[in-house]
Amino acid sequence: MNPEDVTQMGLYFVLLLLLAKPLGIYMLKVYEGKPCWSGIILGPVEKLIYRICGIDRAEEMEWKGYTKAVLFFNLAGFLFLYALMRFQGILPWNVRGFGAVSPDLAFNTAVSFVTNTNWQAYGGESTLTNLVQMAGLGVQNFLSAGTGMAVLVAMVRGFARQSAKTIGSFWVDLTRSVLYVLAPLSLVLAIILVSQGVVQTFSEKTEVKLIQSVTTTEGKKVDNQEIALGPVASQIAIKQLGTNGGGFYNVNSAHPFENPTPLSNLLEMIAILLIPAALCYAFGAMVGDIRQGQALIAVMLIILIPMMAGTIWFEHQANPKLTALGVDQTATDLMAGGNMEGKEARFGITSSGIWAAATTAASNGSVNSMHDSFSPLGGLIPMVLMQLGEIIFGGAGSGLYGLLVFAIIGIFLSGLMVGRTPEYLGKKIEAFEIKMASLVILVPIACVLLGTAMAVVVKPGLGGIFNPGPHGFSEALYAFSSASNNNGSAFAGLGANSVFYNVILGLAMLFGRYGVIIPVLAIAGSLASKKTVPAGSGTFPTHTPLFVFLVTGVILIVGALTFMPALALGPIVEHLMLHG
Repeated sequence: MNPEDVTQMGLYFVLLLLLAKPLGIYMLKVYEGKPCWSGIILGPVEKLIYRICGIDRAEEMEWKGYTKAVLFFNLAGFLFLYALMRFQGILPWNVRGFGAVSPDLAFNTAVSFVTNTNWQAYGGESTLTNLVQMAGLGVQNFLSAGTGMAVLVAMVRGFARQSAKTIGSFWVDLTRSVLYVLAPLSLVLAIILVSQGVVQTFSEKTEVKLIQSVTTTEGKKVDNQEIALGPVASQIAIKQLGTNGGGFYNVNSAHPFENPTPLSNLLEMIAILLIPAALCYAFGAMVGDIRQGQALIAVMLIILIPMMAGTIWFEHQANPKLTALGVDQTATDLMAGGNMEGKEARFGITSSGIWAAATTAASNGSVNSMHDSFSPLGGLIPMVLMQLGEIIFGGAGSGLYGLLVFAIIGIFLSGLMVGRTPEYLGKKIEAFEIKMASLVILVPIACVLLGTAMAVVVKPGLGGIFNPGPHGFSEALYAFSSASNNNGSAFAGLGANSVFYNVILGLAMLFGRYGVIIPVLAIAGSLASKKTVPAGSGTFPTHTPLFVFLVTGVILIVGALTFMPALALGPIVEHLMLHG
């Protein structure tokens, strides 16, 4: 890495942390119902929503009731979005005459956006109308992110309360997440993106005259090009802030209409990790010790920064196959050098590497370069970041509650080593919590490994793998790592728009989301019902460097033991073949 790379990375993290702390303090006030500046404008709107929906904000739920509300609400969102796509052909705002989306693709897409995955097995500008993009995908971008944030707040209440039967109201937590956090931030970011040239219009298309006419394979002369338009900036803002990631256009934020300038690129990258980082500060304040949140964000940074640097370094290396052909891949003032395949010249390797690591550390999945074109080890790192469980920042809310589960496992292991009942934030960690925590870790892992194994064995799965050898295996492994951990990015060489992949990846997304949410809420309910144990001389402090490295070690060991054999069959052997 050169000094410019270090400077870009340093600027990125400095800006992220500077913005995260005040946002975290603001979110604390929002979730605890304390007065804040936005309440002057949004307070009456919040009350109106409760009145229309018949919600009593003073009425709280036990964890089972909270879980039922989450599942019911998400099911309703799935059915609405599925219906929108199936009836797209007869709905208004369909200037380009798109027909109904096929049942399997509609199922996959509806599951994808409801679960905050935003896996896209279609080209947005060539498949969906602006109505579906706005009323369907855009709405779910807000609601799925709000769901993850609400579940996190419920879990934090489990630590903060004692001898309590309830963990809050899902409807209140969801409303406040969307109304006070996601909507205002998205509005501000969308306006800035429009100023940078990101498209925002109700027009569905425009035609431009080509500088030079072209002739099609059928011999037809073409003088004009049709360009798809739509309300892009509004969707890009929430796709980044809500760690959704689904782009309006097929190539996502590599498209100049989604991400035209270096400033828009920087803001979109910061938006990916902003809310997950801010929630760490909010968590510390909610449990009465800001150092607890700082310890968790330290875990995230210790893992992410070296991996991000590794991605950039690997992509700066020359391709030995091209070197053998005499191709000069040295970086100069006039040439980027390294592996520029699949990357936008206006962003370059460093910005592409930062984005790739950030988007897979968070369950965002948006891209400004094509991960399928990364070097074998450059592509391995984003894959590993997903396989760790999307807890290194992770999704809006979902990343932090996943990391808290790993913290519980780490505390449990430390208790075994010293022969003491483990405690975390004053709550005893007992058999029930460990069983639920084990499910949180094992369910996504099972989905990744079983799904990949099926894809490389059965005929329909093999039919979508167009690249032979280890890279084709890597594409399938990446797809199931992405779907099962609710990321949504892809090694795009996989032919995923088939009945087999649409159904099996859809199921992986469902299990990866709700197979985690249900045990997390069970943990929250169990912890809330317990009394807080005062810290004693034998209590393991959970804000120290020792705790940080303990949790970091647990995360890396679980990931390495689980996925190293699969990685050895894909990107690692591909790297050895490339340099052999």
